Amino acid sequence: MTAHTPGGDPFYVTTPIYYVNDRPHIGHCYSTLVADVAARTARLLGRDTFFLTGTDEHAEKVSRSAAERGLSPQAWADQNAARFREAFDFMRFSHDDFIRTSEDRHKTRASAMIQQLLDQGDIELGDYHGWYDPSQEEYLTETTAKEHGYKSPVTGKPLEQRTEQNYFFRLDKYEPWLREEIESGAVRVLPEARKNEVLGRMKDGLNKVPVSRRIKPGDADWGITMPGDPEHRVYVWIEALCNYVTAIDTPERAKYWPASVHFMAKDILWFHAVIWPAMLHALGKEPPKVVYAHAYFIAEGRKMSKSLGNFIEIDQLRAYAARYSVDAVRWYLATQGPLGATDADWAYGRFVEVYNADLANGIGNATSRVAQMIEKYFEGVLADRCDGRFGFPDGKALQAALAARERAGNPPTDGARTFELAASTDAAARRAAGVLASGQIDESTAAGVTLVREIDDFITYAAPFTLAKHAEHIEHGQRALGAILYSCAEALRIASLFFYPACPDKMAELWRRWGCDHLHDPNDADSGFKAPLAELAEFGTGKFSLKPGQKIEKGDPLFMRGDPKLDAPA
Repeated sequence: MTAHTPGGDPFYVTTPIYYVNDRPHIGHCYSTLVADVAARTARLLGRDTFFLTGTDEHAEKVSRSAAERGLSPQAWADQNAARFREAFDFMRFSHDDFIRTSEDRHKTRASAMIQQLLDQGDIELGDYHGWYDPSQEEYLTETTAKEHGYKSPVTGKPLEQRTEQNYFFRLDKYEPWLREEIESGAVRVLPEARKNEVLGRMKDGLNKVPVSRRIKPGDADWGITMPGDPEHRVYVWIEALCNYVTAIDTPERAKYWPASVHFMAKDILWFHAVIWPAMLHALGKEPPKVVYAHAYFIAEGRKMSKSLGNFIEIDQLRAYAARYSVDAVRWYLATQGPLGATDADWAYGRFVEVYNADLANGIGNATSRVAQMIEKYFEGVLADRCDGRFGFPDGKALQAALAARERAGNPPTDGARTFELAASTDAAARRAAGVLASGQIDESTAAGVTLVREIDDFITYAAPFTLAKHAEHIEHGQRALGAILYSCAEALRIASLFFYPACPDKMAELWRRWGCDHLHDPNDADSGFKAPLAELAEFGTGKFSLKPGQKIEKGDPLFMRGDPKLDAPA
């Protein structure tokens, strides 16, 4: 899906494609959620957007696992790819395509890319002697193997020494170019700690990279063979990287390259930040603009491990969603996840704390309070517009509110205080517009939270509920009340735009209640917006602003308050 109104260059965001040898878990869902929030933000900004995810299926361990179950590799891959599709549908991911490496469209195009590298002399036949990580299907240098005690840096399982004939990609040939690209920021490796990590590893120099393995007797017929040499099969990681190009290698989709951002976990950074850009350069293609490698989730302060039984599987995410909503799970992942260089904790107590603060007591409570007051004092209909400016000496609305507070016996407040809700919403929109270039998708959601807190502060300060009791005795009292509530509703409408990428269903529900079908189709949370954010977020007088006379429906709370005393969903 794309936004209805283009704004800026096309935006192409990807996840890694996931091994089909296991069920989806929190790691898969987090990487995809980050990409999904980025894609939804891009569409909100008016960018022509393409979001790709999928499954990596041609691994040795896929064929081994299939054989253990008495299945063909294709049948086993089909079964697990379906699980990923189901999980991603449940998580409400808005991907435009789901690619599988067992599909002909991928195999044909990936083979052509390998053939081009062979023809150019960028891939050559040679002998390999060194360390191999069978758990990750990755070749390691002697330095890396020794550093980790000759065990897998990821799984801790023993490495294997292998001597075999392989085809190699001449990665060393492109070292000067690659170093310049990364150091200059032409290829941005983020967060900054990841850039330093990559450059530090490159200090030892780059070697040729194995891109194939010799097919052994008894091996399943599974994967892509080297063009012109049926005795060798393309190494799964080299083939898998090609998916980012093979998925858009059509006349209609070609405009999306180069990729705007590749999102992934930190364990596969080297492939994406070093090997992949060099391959692309050799193929005459531009490298990705951003390679973003996030950290891991831990569980209740402990590293996740299947042996410890604390791995967060998709079933546990479903249990949380059943109690708190899918949007609540998405929100926690988006705002509390390991987007930076350090790991983040999936902890039930923290989940409820964030859920209550940001959603139940935040956007949920604010929209309920404002809708309830509009219903009570104006029969659910918005009064006159307001420009969102309140203060002294010119703001009659706030003057009236403060007078009402004193008449009601409330403590006097600092009359010099001002509120500029229109300026705050404009600042939030500008803040959101800059998140895509840096990959910091949590900055956009944070802008929404900040706005809601300012609106809550304004309601407390202006005390419209107190003003309503005395409005008839105060000059312009009723008009001041209407101006306050209009400004609150309009600021919340704009705040909801920043919550939308993480909470699409709940914000679509709010827009249905408040008659905001002029933003996009409120019955379809995935529909394109009718204008870029710069227009959608105009306060008060914009084409998409709330209008005087517009009906505001209260409805049930968007988010019910969570009880931290309950046991964690399971």
